[in-house]
Amino acid sequence: MVSAAVPEETPTPWQVPGRAWYVRDVHDVARDLLGAYVTRRTAQGDVTLRLTEVEAYAGAVDPASHAYRGRTERNRSMFGEPGRLYVYRHLGLHHCVNVVCGPPGTASAVLLRAGEVVDGVELARGRRTASGRCDSDRQIARGPARLTVALAIDRDDDGADVTDVAGAVVVHLPVAPLLRTIAQGPRVGVSGPGASAEEYPWRYWLVGEPTVSAYRPVARRVR
Repeated sequence: MVSAAVPEETPTPWQVPGRAWYVRDVHDVARDLLGAYVTRRTAQGDVTLRLTEVEAYAGAVDPASHAYRGRTERNRSMFGEPGRLYVYRHLGLHHCVNVVCGPPGTASAVLLRAGEVVDGVELARGRRTASGRCDSDRQIARGPARLTVALAIDRDDDGADVTDVAGAVVVHLPVAPLLRTIAQGPRVGVSGPGASAEEYPWRYWLVGEPTVSAYRPVARRVR
């Protein structure tokens, strides 16, 4: 499903949204994050990417959400303040990063699936090639595991505040108003009730972006 082009509104260039910006419906936050920038600061240097693909997870009402069965030590960041990161280790192999949204306790979150690295490309590429194959720059952050490797995000970043302008991971609104065409469809790597394309078309992406990951339905639940 493809929506009409949506103009972005940015009152101040490079605005860092405050916490109230994330206290909204998970789908609104997910769509508004498309085209936003994520900057990761480390001692080795900064890497910035532009988000091109995300997925919405709606807590207790979403059978594919980690929070569907309640709070655990693993998912506790989802139940905390919006505007913070929820980082988890997927299948014991790699990390994935989400931004918590909605009122505290609702445990909604947006998975950052893919992006285009726009600053710190060499550093991000080096991290990717050190951990596996990276055939081209469009592959650097094409997929949630690659994205966290490129940004050097791991469980130590769980709970990080993306509304802190001086923080290690910060989300910026786009530099200038853009015209976006957003598509939506089923989430990747989800099976069971949460996989229904009709009921849960909760993956959103920017049309025409080569960094958007390929859709691959699976026969088992992996999230």
